[in-house]
Amino acid sequence: MAYDASDPRAALAAATAPKAVSGPFFGAHYAKFYEQPPQEEANGMRSWFARGRNFIIAYSEVPAGAVLERRGQVDEYVLLQPDAGTAAEVSAGAETKQVPGYTVTFVPPGDSRITIKAAGRIVRLFTPRSEDLAAKCSNADGFREPDPRIPPLQDWPTPPDGFKVRSYTLDVPPEPGRFGKIWRCTTFMVNYLEPAQGPRDVTKMSPHHHDDFEQCSLVLDGGYTHHIRWPWTTNMNHWIEDEHEYCGAPSVTVIPPPSIHTSRAEKAGQMVDIFCPPRMDFSMKPGWVLNAADYPMPKQG
Repeated sequence: MAYDASDPRAALAAATAPKAVSGPFFGAHYAKFYEQPPQEEANGMRSWFARGRNFIIAYSEVPAGAVLERRGQVDEYVLLQPDAGTAAEVSAGAETKQVPGYTVTFVPPGDSRITIKAAGRIVRLFTPRSEDLAAKCSNADGFREPDPRIPPLQDWPTPPDGFKVRSYTLDVPPEPGRFGKIWRCTTFMVNYLEPAQGPRDVTKMSPHHHDDFEQCSLVLDGGYTHHIRWPWTTNMNHWIEDEHEYCGAPSVTVIPPPSIHTSRAEKAGQMVDIFCPPRMDFSMKPGWVLNAADYPMPKQG
């Protein structure tokens, strides 16, 4: 891993010993929603779906009055409202909560309903246990085979006070030494990165890799180039050409292990990094996970 000294993740590199790698490797996936028709379109609502091994991203343009229901939802899912002008009512079980825009909300398993109160765009995050949504994904065919590097999905512990609708404002000021704005639940970790004010300094990139999990980079605004490189092994048949893929908004990039990757903002914009299940290394950094008191970590050792 290579981080600029000013990057809060620099401390992670020293704690991570590289693992030996061998091919074959799986490639990255790019879902540029602005270049493809929605997978669902009805009653003024348009939705695009893309997936990784453990996650599904549902990006929707929704009118006021739209209703999104889940019946018998098997696990906890996420509602992200990136714009302050949106609003929703979230009901799960006997609980109903008014959720303003510019928030991330975790919705319990079971029956739930999202009613849109003010139009805009929303993002929902599910695991592929929601098989009906997995089948809708534009890149579903790319995940027929398992990746042996990625272990089976295991949920993190249930909150001590049980499942409930939990909503958090995204309006959190930066803090020295903290990387982005991170929340987690039993299934997901969402890192709402500080917005890019313009093109990223090319002398302060952050090439790094993950041994056993994917990274999802969701571009909500602006444009980013994802630079991805796979290791060279002794078998040239497993080599993959470097990729330098420009992705505008909205788009999803699925970055597989153990590829080396870094992303450069090409202009002002907003990107969100998503992990399923939550990352242990980020969770172990004091103060990084903003709702750590609500969602315990798995027991160690």
